[in-house]
Amino acid sequence: MEWMAWTLPTAIFFLSIGAMLIGMGLLHIKYPSTPRVGVLGIETMRGDRLFISLLGSAFINLAWIGLLDAPQYGALIICGLFAIFVFRWV
Repeated sequence: MEWMAWTLPTAIFFLSIGAMLIGMGLLHIKYPSTPRVGVLGIETMRGDRLFISLLGSAFINLAWIGLLDAPQYGALIICGLFAIFVFRWV
């Protein structure tokens, strides 16, 4: 797999996604999720909110890279706040 140019940040990213998916699966087994309606007006479950927060975080990071010349840590903070908002109110 030398052609893929794996770096430590790339490995941490994919391991984090995998850990979130495993954690959400275990959480669903222990505490089954029930649908709820949030600010979007649609029924969402924990997995839906995780997907929305990951998708939104991707767009936040792309906008950060495209519009700002600042360290990526700022985008990480915004993504964390966005995920908290999504899991709380969506």
